Amino acid sequence: MPELKFVISDPKSGKSYQKQHDLDLSGKKIGETITGNELGLSGFELQITGGSDTAGFPMRKDIPGAVRKFALLSRGPGVKIKRKGLKVRKAVRGNTISNLTAQINLKITKYGKDPIEKTLGIEAKEEPKPEAAEKKEPLEKEVE
Repeated sequence: MPELKFVISDPKSGKSYQKQHDLDLSGKKIGETITGNELGLSGFELQITGGSDTAGFPMRKDIPGAVRKFALLSRGPGVKIKRKGLKVRKAVRGNTISNLTAQINLKITKYGKDPIEKTLGIEAKEEPKPEAAEKKEPLEKEVE
């Protein structure tokens, strides 16, 4: 199976992290949980929340299987409705991970001992604090 992109979201901080791994999750469905040990995140538990295939079509929980279908949709992933009551026929991927899946979205449900940044090897970036605005004296016009 080719290398998959995993987008891991942290509900506590609201941040998401990307990780590439050649883990085979074929047959898993949206809503199932996996252990973080499979991705190198010891102590974490992750829930599959969605994904997309190699052509960029989003996965939907309400379509069974790993097939791509043209579904008549009124809301949800892959749909932007411009007017109330409008339905659109869009191509979407089913809820099962297959060899055509390119990206898998995951949500942390159980945290490990270490923070996620340390586990992934990402250094936390400290944002510089804005310095207090220095009071500038107004320029005086010299009158001759």
